[in-house]
Formats: sequence, C-alpha cells, structure tokens
Amino acid sequence: MQDRRERTGGGGGLLVAGTTSDAGKSVLTAGICRWLHRQGVRVAPFKAQNMSNNSAVVLGADGRGGEIGRAQAMQAAACGLEPQVRFNPVLLKPGSDRSSQVVLLGEAVDTVTATNYRAVRSRLADTVHATLAELRAEYDVVICEGAGSPTEINLRAGDFVNLGLARHANLPAIVVGDIDRGGVFAAMFGTVALLSAEDQAHIGGFVINKFRGDLGLLRPGLDMLRQVTGRPTLGVLPWQPDIWLDGEDSLAYGRTLGRPTTPRGRDTLRVAAIRLPRISNATDLEALAAEPGVRVQLTVDPADVAAADLVIVPGTKSTVDDLAWLRATGLADAVTAHAAAGRPLLGICGGFQMLGRAIHDEVESRQGSVPGLGLLPVEVTFAARKTVTRSAGRAYGMVPVRGYEIHHGYVSHVDPSTPPLITDTNNSTSDGTEGVRVGSICGTHWHGAFESDEFRRRYLDEVARQAGRHGFTVAPDTSFAGLREHGLDLLADLVEQHLDTDALWRLIESGPPAGLPFIPPGAPAAH
Repeated sequence: MQDRRERTGGGGGLLVAGTTSDAGKSVLTAGICRWLHRQGVRVAPFKAQNMSNNSAVVLGADGRGGEIGRAQAMQAAACGLEPQVRFNPVLLKPGSDRSSQVVLLGEAVDTVTATNYRAVRSRLADTVHATLAELRAEYDVVICEGAGSPTEINLRAGDFVNLGLARHANLPAIVVGDIDRGGVFAAMFGTVALLSAEDQAHIGGFVINKFRGDLGLLRPGLDMLRQVTGRPTLGVLPWQPDIWLDGEDSLAYGRTLGRPTTPRGRDTLRVAAIRLPRISNATDLEALAAEPGVRVQLTVDPADVAAADLVIVPGTKSTVDDLAWLRATGLADAVTAHAAAGRPLLGICGGFQMLGRAIHDEVESRQGSVPGLGLLPVEVTFAARKTVTRSAGRAYGMVPVRGYEIHHGYVSHVDPSTPPLITDTNNSTSDGTEGVRVGSICGTHWHGAFESDEFRRRYLDEVARQAGRHGFTVAPDTSFAGLREHGLDLLADLVEQHLDTDALWRLIESGPPAGLPFIPPGAPAAH
C-alpha cells in the first residue's frame, strides 16, 4: 500500500455520513482511520460539529486544556495520534432542550438557542473550513464524520457539517445505515433521493452496519439498491458484540453497559448509575463495566438504587436542574436512604456537587444558593470561567490516578477534617487534594479516573467490602487501555475483511466519482 500512500500526495479525504444518528458513523470512521494507520498512511479524523455532553480534555495549541467530543479522541487514538482541538472544532453541549454551550477550538465561547444559532453559524463555518484545510495540508488523508443525517432538509441551508462540508472541500461521501434498526434500504434510498442534484453528486456508495444472518439473503436487496441509485454498497459489516467504544452520549447506551462477564469470585457487584436528564461523560462508567463480575446499569428507577451495591450520581451539564429532577422523581430519597444504610455512594463532577451541602450558582442555572443533598461536608460555587484540564494524582497511598476536569463549579468550602479521595500531584487544586471521602461516600470532580487500572481495582475492592460482597474478586489483569486498542483493531479488521477497500481507496484518492445519476425527487440546490 506504500504506493497508494504516496499517490494521495496529501489532501485525500472522505466524509462518512449516516442515515440516522447512531447509525455507526463514529465507529466506521474509527475503523477506516485504524485501517489506514496500519498501512502507514498519515491519517487524521475530523468532525466539523458535534453535539454531545461526552467530551474529552485535550491540549490546545497554547498548551491549555480544551474540549472535543470523546468520539474524536477515540478516532485520534485509531490514527495513532494525540487528540487535538482541531479534530472537532465545534462542540455543542446541550444544557437544556433549547440551549447549548458552544465550544470553539476547545474553548467555551457562547451559549446559543436554535434561534440565535444562525447569528454565529457563519463564524463557526469559517473556522471549520479553515481547520479542515489545515489538516488536509498536513496529513495524507482526513476522514470526516458527518452529524445526524445529511438529509435534514430543514437545516440544509448553511450546513457545514454534512454535504455542505463535502461540497466546500470537494469530498466524496459514503452513507452508513444500521440494519439492526430495520428499514435500511428505504433509509439508504431516501437519504439520496431527498438531496439536491449537487449534493447527490458526492454520494459514492453505501455501507450496511450490524448485519447478522445469511448474506445471501441480503444480496438481492443490495443489487436492487444499486439499480435504483446507481451507487454500490461497499460492504456489509457484521454484528460484532466485542466492539465497545465510547458513545457520543447517553442515548448510545442501553440499560446495561458493556457485556457483563463471569465474575472471578463468587459474587457479582451491582452498580446503579442515575441516568440524569443532562448526563455528561457517562463514559466514566465504562471502565467499571469492563471489569469481570461488575454489572453497571443506567437507571431512573428508585428500586434499582435500593438493590445496588454501589450507587453513582454521574456528571451533568445542568447540576441544579438535574438536582431538582432527582428530588422530583424520588431518586434523591433513594440515594439518601442508600447512603444512610452505610452502602457505597459515589458522585462524579456534577454528581459530586449534588451530594454536598449547598450549591451557589450564578453562572449555569443562575438560581443562586440551592441546598444539596447534604451527604458530604462541602459547598460548591460556580465560576464564570470553566476549569478544563488534565489531572494526575495518587490514592490509597501510592496508587497513580489520571483523569480530566470539565466544570464551572469548584469546592469553595470543605470541613478541614474531611479526608481527600485523591492527592493531587499536578497542582490543579490549591491545597493539593481532590475530592472527599466520608465513610462509604466519595466525591470527585475528576472524570476518567477509573481508567487507571490499579485505582479502579482498589476502589472496587473497597466497595465490595463496604457492601458486604465478600465473594467478589477483582480481576488483576484487566487493562482498560488494552480493551480500547483491541476494539479499534477489531474495527480495522472489519473494514479490511468486509469492505471493498479498493473502491474505498479510489474515493479517498480521487474524490467524488463522475457521472453519478440523479435520483428524483431531489431537493432545491443549496448555496
């Protein structure tokens, strides 16, 4: 493949679009990136605009922390690259059903609604186009991921994420559809047929995702799809349950995270995580779910809280509002009863803030002082400037812990006798400590801490003891980083084994194919 890598000459590219959200764009993009990386191609990922409360902290050009979607951080790993803010120049973080925080090149710059978004759209588009041009000049290939569906005809004017991006940068596009949802042929055909002739000219083929069954039974449909669209299906990716990578948001998760595996000891550890309305970085839970014998459920049922060994109140983009929801649903009472029984409870970021005595917020909710659940002796005050940083420390003596922080709220008061959860070693806190622990109740602002294998094991050992699960045994050999790498390699294997990689290469190298037919009725041309 060396000759192909040289022939790209830099600037090769592809847009991976989808029939719907969660059709498989993120994982297919990651798989193509890893496939190219394994062949020595200098490849980078790109998503012009993401909407997700699952974000990762990366280092910006100025050395300060910045935010991008976690899917783009995962795709960077597939490329063998450190993630950077340019891989996801625009990140929208929903704070309510009507407003989102705008993160531009890693930094929060505005809050927009559907109405005033149009006022900033041209500025965002200019940044996106300039950033993609930079990346294409630096890398052999850039694999771009679309957002939602490219056939959101009500939003086509001003689009710079899907076919608007493809037309601006002259990118070919492929459309992936999830056959597990049903109706995949109608979705594929409809996606093309509702595009303008100018947009249709960029759609070079289809990929079907999550197929299980006899491919021979599917083939007549693939042939007919080519007849009616003039475009081939580049491959059919089989259902692969061992692929387990970061979701864009909590909707990507079912009730149970991961695939619970056989415990190493006699007992299973049951973890109930509250599915908050504006839950953020639910990916914190995945490292726990990767452990054999740990069953992690996202729930809104107080009965699940009552039955759990460990309860987690995760992060949220709207701490005060989600705290009110917690009280209105009866979940606050269930969490308090769980703690009163001496059973393990953990709050992460916004969840940590809820467990304290009071929240003083004139920034996010602007509701002033609000009582917390009173389970930890801390008070939290919201600052106008968001803390976005990578963190490192030690816990349980000398066990290393790494994580990252994304929050407006900071601990403004803590009872001085309260022991910390972590000793901070990179000076991200004024007193060198992070989080607190009071008996079986812990809280921390650090996301990603459980990806540190030894810290995770020590914490689960402690939880099992506190919960009376004396037959639970932590696996000594689970490597969360290793599991992620294995998942990326599995994706690349699927691309290599089940896609027409020669056709994929032609699209990447040569751009949109000439002579693609127009499929009526189409849509008016977008400018």
